Amino acid sequence: MDYLFSYGTLQDHQVQQYIFGRLLHGKADVALGFKKLENAVYGRYPLVINTNNPEDKVVGVAYEVNEVDLKKADIYETNAYKRQKFPLESGDEAWIYIENSN
Repeated sequence: MDYLFSYGTLQDHQVQQYIFGRLLHGKADVALGFKKLENAVYGRYPLVINTNNPEDKVVGVAYEVNEVDLKKADIYETNAYKRQKFPLESGDEAWIYIENSN
């Protein structure tokens, strides 16, 4: 099992139902070393920037996901984002969508 850290629309139950066909099980957590920018993608969606400064924190939810869920999330997030794994404050590691600068 993997974790997917959400700091935006993936926390919305309607969005989860649409993408995954169910509600995801998650727990509150914090991504360390990130800053959140509102309306950064398409002037509407948030984005996190990796600052590598442990004092910078983004609050969100770490959802339990499987490989199929991650592929569905990749399609939803579009190529505006890329998915990378980072440590969370809880000690768990989670996939986080960050800026795709390619």
